[in-house]
Amino acid sequence: MRALTGLPPQAGIGLAIALLVCTVVVDIASGPAGLPLRAVLVALSGAGEATDRFIVVQFRLPVALMAVVVGACLGLAGATMQTVLDNPLASPFTMGLAAAAGVGASVAMLFGGPASGLFGTAAGAAIACLIASGLIYTLGRARGMGQAVMTLTGITLMFFFQSIQALLQYSASQESLQRIVHWLFGDLQRATWPGVAMVAIVFLFGLKHLMLDAWRLTALRLGDARAQALGVPVASLRQKALAVVSLLTAAAVCLVGTIAFIGLVAPHIARGVVGEDHRLLLPMSAICGAALLSAGSVLAKSIIPGIVLPISVVTALIGVPFLLFLLLRGDHSGT
Repeated sequence: MRALTGLPPQAGIGLAIALLVCTVVVDIASGPAGLPLRAVLVALSGAGEATDRFIVVQFRLPVALMAVVVGACLGLAGATMQTVLDNPLASPFTMGLAAAAGVGASVAMLFGGPASGLFGTAAGAAIACLIASGLIYTLGRARGMGQAVMTLTGITLMFFFQSIQALLQYSASQESLQRIVHWLFGDLQRATWPGVAMVAIVFLFGLKHLMLDAWRLTALRLGDARAQALGVPVASLRQKALAVVSLLTAAAVCLVGTIAFIGLVAPHIARGVVGEDHRLLLPMSAICGAALLSAGSVLAKSIIPGIVLPISVVTALIGVPFLLFLLLRGDHSGT
């Protein structure tokens, strides 16, 4: 698909980065403490009152940066899935990876003991996400590794894991049920500096390995037959890409919960700006995902004063109308 904005790709990327920086600053400046923007900027520079620095550095900055790295992971994962499955509606959420992560986290919470803590919950979500990705690849390979079979497998697994999730919630105690539902809604407020660092490392790892295959992924958009004629090992490329996507998704959801629509919408925005060249599409999808989730974090704290809404509710409010807009304009035709 050609770029639709009329802007040169480099200008579009620069504009997206500027927008991302603005949303991050607003995210850091917003919150129930009511700090003025000047006090926030002074605190970020290391000066100002100790109380302001503590609020900004220990609470607001990790939340804002977690939104950036999680959104970047989801945007990058979504763009990769849409390419390797040749499906404009593919994303970590619609292909069942996020639902699997929810089941893994719920099992950890119900198990009790050390496994129900933050690390145990994150580990359960990550392991389940990796298992779901392996099932998609294994079942798809058994049927010839076709995109249609893999897509149907992912959708089937999504419904399967959602059913398991409903069963777990039905059998959970009141206390465990509250924890599970709170996790499923998504919550950036649990962000910590070690968590931000972990997700950032996974994102950089995934981006590096996907960028090494950028031209192969671009060729894959021409179809399997043409890609193979150009020397692209299609089956192994899909295997590697799905493995990276599973790591990105696991890292994104294991600490903050399931977040919908970012991985679906961000790649469409990126394609509209830079086209199908994956050397630009992959980083642009990450930037768009980061900007969308950062904007969602701002809205979550702004819609109802004094209350932080679940981030998945806000991303749905952003994602559903935007996706309908794309469909009505026909911008999905080239995906």
